Amino acid sequence: MQYTLLLNATYEPLRVISWKKAVVLVILGKVEVIEEYDREIRSVSFSIKLPSVVRLLRYVRRGGAEVKFSRRNIYARDGYRCQYCGRQFPYDELTCDHVIPRSRGGRTEWTNVVTCCRECNHRKGGRTPEEAGMRLLRQPKRPAWLPFIRITIRMKNPPRSWLDYFYWNVEVEREGARDREGVAL
Repeated sequence: MQYTLLLNATYEPLRVISWKKAVVLVILGKVEVIEEYDREIRSVSFSIKLPSVVRLLRYVRRGGAEVKFSRRNIYARDGYRCQYCGRQFPYDELTCDHVIPRSRGGRTEWTNVVTCCRECNHRKGGRTPEEAGMRLLRQPKRPAWLPFIRITIRMKNPPRSWLDYFYWNVEVEREGARDREGVAL
């Protein structure tokens, strides 16, 4: 399946969307196509190359909106790092831990949930960090990711056409990737 990189009007990466959603946005006149794939789709009345990178024609303000509480956002807030041992892990090797266990009245909210590796989560069990003899790297809090929002694109090999639009606040997970001169990254 082909994906499309959606840019704000300022060329700042916003998110990755499906090619179908990108085509709908093109037809509705909400975006301009910046980069295209070689592949083409056809209908009875027209044909269009699949968009690889599209840019919104109107600027979308991201400020003011509350950051949604989710597992992915907890991991992003904590930098994919266990808040007990400090090691960084891939998404699928992490869990969420309630600092004050739910069995003791701990709530599932920004200020009580942290990223945790399986080993530390098992070691802590249903105890508080103090009872388990563990320390948090930092106290959990509601994120305020403004003015810059960190975007993590979890693709092993993002399309080459996207690379010109990634900035320092975008993290790309690539395995065996090489830069433009062929040097391993």
